[in-house]
Amino acid sequence: MFGKREQDPAPTVHYRSDRVTRVNGEYFFSTRENTLEGPYPNRTEAERETEAYIQRMQALNGNRKASLNS
Repeated sequence: MFGKREQDPAPTVHYRSDRVTRVNGEYFFSTRENTLEGPYPNRTEAERETEAYIQRMQALNGNRKASLNS
């Protein structure tokens, strides 16, 4: 995927990887901050929580930008 994220100085290629991993029968997802979130009982729950995590991070980032612009 070719594009520019906000923190990137210039457009570049970003490779997507599977965020969900299974460790000892439990599911976790990895973040850009290099943390593993979980455990979750199944892949579906881990994927659902991945989306919820992304939405929370985007909301926090949006609130941070709004407070900087005030």
